[in-house]
Parts: sequence; C-alpha cells; structure tokens
Amino acid sequence: EEALAFPEIVGLSIGTRPDCLSAEILELLAHYARTHLVWLELGLQSAHDATLRRINRGHDVACFSRAVEEAAGRGLHLLAHVILGLPGEGRNQMLATADYLAVLPLEGVKIHLLYVIQGTPLERLYRCGEYQPLTEDDYVSLVVDFIERLPPQMVIHRLTGDPHPDELVAPTWCLNKKRVLAAIKDTFAVRPSYQGKLWQPQKKAHAKTPSTQSYGG
Repeated sequence: EEALAFPEIVGLSIGTRPDCLSAEILELLAHYARTHLVWLELGLQSAHDATLRRINRGHDVACFSRAVEEAAGRGLHLLAHVILGLPGEGRNQMLATADYLAVLPLEGVKIHLLYVIQGTPLERLYRCGEYQPLTEDDYVSLVVDFIERLPPQMVIHRLTGDPHPDELVAPTWCLNKKRVLAAIKDTFAVRPSYQGKLWQPQKKAHAKTPSTQSYGG
C-alpha cells in the first residue's frame, strides 16, 4: 500500500510459489487489482511431479493448478515461470509442460534456461558427469518448439536467463544473450513458424497434470 500510494507507480509484479497463496493473500491482491495493474508470477518450473521431486521444489503440479484456478477471475494477470533443461527431462517432457500451460488461464510465461552456478548441488552433478546442460542449438530449437504450443495471446516475458558471469559454471554460451535471442528470432523466420502454430484451443480451460508414469523418479 505504501508503494502504491506514489502516483508514479502504476502497478505491482509479485513473484511467489504456488503453495504460498492463501485466501487472504488473494483477496488482498484482488483489492490492489481494482485500482492498479497486478501481475502474479508463480513458479512452476516443470509440469512433471517426478522432476519437481528431483529438484526438491516442495510442491506438486496439482498445487500449481489449484493456485492458478483460485487466483483466476480476481482481476490479476497470471504468469508462470518454467525452466528448460532440468535433470532427467527430455524434449518431450519439456514440451508437455508447454501443453500444460496452454490450457490454464495464464496471460504470460517466463522461460528460463537451467545453468550451473558455483557452490550448488547441480554443480556437483555437473562435475561428476551426471548432468549436462543444453547446447545453444538445442535450447534455441526447444524454445521455438515450446512457443509454438502456447496460445498466441500469451505474453512471452522472458526467453532465457541472466547468470552472473562470476558465478556461472556452464553453459558459457548463455552469457551472450543477444546472440541467443537473435537465434530464436531467426529460427522462427527460417522454419517459418509463429507462436501458437501447434496450439489447439480447449473448450474448457482445465489443465490435466501430464502423466509421469514413464518418466521415472
């Protein structure tokens, strides 16, 4: 309320976990949304419970679905965060996450690359050869495939991450963000393709959790 009291402030962008939204918090955000723009950013990362357990997220996909359903219809602009290249996930699993998002009442998405940072459990996996980051070519192709499955009206807020160069272990190609963004744009042109090319409208915006039966733990 203190921030919104300034006339220069037109809105809020609030990032949180899907398991941190109570009815009271949603009511408060809806109150702010009556007079200001409010984006509510929720971290999903993956639409596969096996992956969420593997990375110790502490919530499941159903929790994310409930959070979105409870937040929808309150005047809030809903956005999901996803990460491509998570341990144990192949291309089909990552694209299934796009299909999952496509049927939820979301207005935006932020797509992140998983990169290895110093001093993390992921660095230990990388050092012992148990994790290999995506190559630049694979990431660019995957992002385009991902966006082809999203509704054309969904706003793409982010296409990659911004690691600190002093903390980054791998992949080093992600430090050249301009090149990555240009490659994504060029890939759309060369195919040719566009956002929503493979998206199929749903009669009812109700997302089912992708089956993880064949994905392993």
